Amino acid sequence: MSAIAVPTLKMVAAAAGVSKSTVSRVINDSPSVTPGAVAAVSAAIEQLGYTPNRAARSLVSRRTLSLALVIGESTSTFFTDPYFASVIQGAATRVSQTEFTLALLVAAGSEDKVRRYLRAGSVDGALVLSHHADDRSYSHLAGRLPLVFGGRPTDTEGPLPCYVDVDNVAAATTVTRRLVEAGRRRIATVTGPVDMGAGVDRLAGWRQALAEAGQPDDLVEHGNFTPASGAEAVQRLLARGEPFDGLFVASAQMASGALTVLREHGLEVPRDLGLVTVDDDYFAQAAVPALTTVRQPTLELGRTVADVLIDLVEGRPVERVTILPTTVVARGSE
Repeated sequence: MSAIAVPTLKMVAAAAGVSKSTVSRVINDSPSVTPGAVAAVSAAIEQLGYTPNRAARSLVSRRTLSLALVIGESTSTFFTDPYFASVIQGAATRVSQTEFTLALLVAAGSEDKVRRYLRAGSVDGALVLSHHADDRSYSHLAGRLPLVFGGRPTDTEGPLPCYVDVDNVAAATTVTRRLVEAGRRRIATVTGPVDMGAGVDRLAGWRQALAEAGQPDDLVEHGNFTPASGAEAVQRLLARGEPFDGLFVASAQMASGALTVLREHGLEVPRDLGLVTVDDDYFAQAAVPALTTVRQPTLELGRTVADVLIDLVEGRPVERVTILPTTVVARGSE
């Protein structure tokens, strides 16, 4: 994928039909700018996806030398999900090699406060993990400060923000195909949240694998990536009274909850049905039986997200989209 050129102050001025000095005054919230000029410059910034050059801005305001890592989840979810620990470790390791510090913001329940903090110039850039569709206003900040998402953002308006992700469609398709190849003929799924890119894309991948096999794709229940939601979703699947002999669960945490319910109903994996998932974490490895899954390079994802953000802050060209490879870990649960 080719690199993109970072839009400049001159380009914003030309698009807005104003001078470069007017653009600078708008960016720095000067009271001496007319509302019409503010509107024109703001529209040009959003249209071009412009990020202010921090080196230039340091002439009028000091850099903070701080980066924010925004987690769009509750503290209970954050502290129990091994995905976050690994991604944050990767990001923190990369940031520690620079002059920047990394501030962690757990945003659920205080999104407005976090957005005000970011808009106020408290940091030089932000990483956003676990982005939900109703958090789309974070993407609007891309015109105000360097912003990079870990995972594909959904429901964004204007230019697509930079993001780093895995191919979740391909991951779900590949691992669901293993169920088909194992002879499973009625394959259900427990999805992740459908207001998140990973949830939407893994559902699409499951559907793609079933379409290739000529199988129906109506056995769908939704979860939120937690063990409890996986257990509840499988309870609902079983309550339908429609037998199934295969199950793709969109995260290993949900799969662990699903296994508990299956055992309570006298169903064994893989004797009675095959079960596959995504995430090669503790939940997949310690399950009984251990689960066939898709391993995400979470440490690398964290490092890469931080790399892209640092390049944006320092005004270097970046890739708008970076997709990292995944690996199937086969353990025979299909």
